[in-house]
Amino acid sequence: MVGPPGSGKSMLAKRLPTILPPFTLHESLETTKIHSVAGKIGGGTSLMVQRPFRSPHHTISNVAMVGGGTFPQPGEISLAHNGILFLDELPEFNRSVLEVMRQPLEDRTITVSRARLSVDYPANFMLVASMNPCPCGYYNHPDRPCLCSPGAVQKYMNRISGPLLDRIDIQIEIVPVPFEKISEQQPSEPSIAIRERVIKARAIQERRFAAYEGIYCNAQMNSKLLARHARPDDKGLAMLKTAMNRLNLSARAYDRILKVSRTIADLEGCELIQPAHLAEAIGYRNLDREDWAG
Repeated sequence: MVGPPGSGKSMLAKRLPTILPPFTLHESLETTKIHSVAGKIGGGTSLMVQRPFRSPHHTISNVAMVGGGTFPQPGEISLAHNGILFLDELPEFNRSVLEVMRQPLEDRTITVSRARLSVDYPANFMLVASMNPCPCGYYNHPDRPCLCSPGAVQKYMNRISGPLLDRIDIQIEIVPVPFEKISEQQPSEPSIAIRERVIKARAIQERRFAAYEGIYCNAQMNSKLLARHARPDDKGLAMLKTAMNRLNLSARAYDRILKVSRTIADLEGCELIQPAHLAEAIGYRNLDREDWAG
């Protein structure tokens, strides 16, 4: 999420756990084991029932992020397993700390090797990050001018490497909420209603992948499953080809667009991916365009 200060980025991230589907028994046991190994389970807790939400400070070290020690302990990416890892002010994190997440984001596991032993920890987490668009925070703001010097926006964005940005499925710009929206009394859609849609979509995915061991959601699809379950029609393929050429997207971005569009279709209860679903998924690929920061 990219947006000016005070636009609600951190608030949105902290609301995400309220719309995630509940733990399955397997997920609950697996997450409880990791937190137990790390000594994070309280005396009165026998089984975790809420998905973890980890929000480390930007001064975190490499070891604290991936895990380590003489007898390797799980780091933040493993403690966020089956939950959310929220990185607020992403460009302020040390570059090396961000780069160590590239492999776990792909493989969903992390191997911590030390002289005495080597340990594999699961790391199947949802990465959520927020940042300002520039040092002053007001690039692309509808009302306030950006005070940064020429080239400062691109330099600020370059703190996040292209390969890491390419692994982020949804990249959205958050615009400030106008006074009329903040002050209106009409209630918005509650989280419980959104969660019901998410639970229904997850049930569709569990039925779809029932024959495949270890796969239960669209994010875990490989190329073979993508070709079988996320194949767009000819109109959708033409739209995808145009987007790939115009936005200079990578092959990884192609796969991730298909996974996101498949999920959008599941949320709407559609069996096939429609061009509208693809268009929405492509619209979420903002920051990996070469011309975003001018």
